[in-house]
Amino acid sequence: MDAIKKKLKEKGLEKAEILKKLIKDHGNTVIQETTMAQVLTGMKGVVALLTETSSLDPKEGIRYRGYTIPEVREKLPKLTEDGEPLPEGLFYLLLMDEIPTLDEVKQISYEWSKRAHDIPQYVFDVIDAVPKDAHPMIQLNTAILAMSLQSQFRKAYEGGMDKKDFWDPMFEGVMDLIARLPVIAAYIYRRVYHNADYISADPTLDWAANMAHMMGFKDQNVHRLMQLYAIVHADHEGGNVSAHTTHLVGSALSNPYYSFAAGMNGLAGPLHGMANQDVMHWLDKLLFFSGTDTPNKEQVRAFALKTLDEGNVIPGFGHAVLRKTDPRYTVQLDFANKYVPDAKYIKLANNIYEVVPDVLLATGKVKNPYPNVDAISGSLLSSFGLTQHGIYTVMFGVSRSIGVLSSLVIDRLYGLPIERPKSHPLEFFMKKAGIKNAYWRAMTNAAKAIAGQRRGGGMGR
Repeated sequence: MDAIKKKLKEKGLEKAEILKKLIKDHGNTVIQETTMAQVLTGMKGVVALLTETSSLDPKEGIRYRGYTIPEVREKLPKLTEDGEPLPEGLFYLLLMDEIPTLDEVKQISYEWSKRAHDIPQYVFDVIDAVPKDAHPMIQLNTAILAMSLQSQFRKAYEGGMDKKDFWDPMFEGVMDLIARLPVIAAYIYRRVYHNADYISADPTLDWAANMAHMMGFKDQNVHRLMQLYAIVHADHEGGNVSAHTTHLVGSALSNPYYSFAAGMNGLAGPLHGMANQDVMHWLDKLLFFSGTDTPNKEQVRAFALKTLDEGNVIPGFGHAVLRKTDPRYTVQLDFANKYVPDAKYIKLANNIYEVVPDVLLATGKVKNPYPNVDAISGSLLSSFGLTQHGIYTVMFGVSRSIGVLSSLVIDRLYGLPIERPKSHPLEFFMKKAGIKNAYWRAMTNAAKAIAGQRRGGGMGR
């Protein structure tokens, strides 16, 4: 790893000097004037973060260091001509901003395989102490925090070192953590869904294929699927909840385990990584509603309208930034149509794709009626026999480690400071909007009256 670390240091320190000069010479340059709506609706579109690894374009989707998902699939090294690119290669690209050679990818794969064997027994004991019926994400985060005792960054920091060198133990800790996550994820999967019948790692396999192997899948197509799954879920710009949270906690110089665990707590939310489970639940309700495993387009349309009429959303459709079909959806659907075109959920996905966008557009309220990554990922996994929905977010988290943890290394290379934006109470925004206190009191009294009527009506039923 010395050659890779040397190159990383050279590239990172060069960019760090550019960053310092930007702050010193151009720190007062105005980038963007923020609207009140942006601040009060989740800071959508507000330029407030430095993230090198990826960027999200409303029309083109995610770009990894400038490369689209199709370009990444084409350019990153593969083990076989008809295979998928290895996540190890994407990790290299995100760190280095260059396409690796196959030898460089194999070097990272070897390192991850070697480090995966160093998980202390107490980590598995901690997992085993959690009830089996606890959500797999609870078990994953418990294990991540337990592993933090082995943090190389924590030990180096406590031992005293120049802050310019913080990136080195952070890199080593990130390498350790990424290497171990597939082992932990597979352990949780076999513990919960296969009566703790564990399968040992195969050191001859790459990172993603080895996770599939330890979960119990020998089919080479499943190995390809795991490689693709990791690629499309690895990163999604710095402002999404899991990436931003990992960066935020890391900005306090927390070790990679603390930082990543925080990000995974965010990923576990139903508006983020757990959306893939919601999609599968919605599909199962659709099948029950239609009374068949092969609902036609009219039945899909009827259930979609029913969902909206009941005040619910159709999960897997829409995106805060994208204004087209998510390219991550498209490549997964292409993979499905190549390997499992006749699978129940894939046929269903194709029908839904032709119906639901028009249903959403007809409401006149939806800016993006198109499917996102979650609309297909669970269907694809289920079609290859991975039907336990509870593990899907764990797999998402393992994949997301590649992007958020490579960013964490870059944060330390650049010497980014602790993140501390300014906040204000509601009255500040009222004053900015010119809302007078009398008007505010009238609005408040009206809201209280409505709330009281609702409570009274509820008590009377």
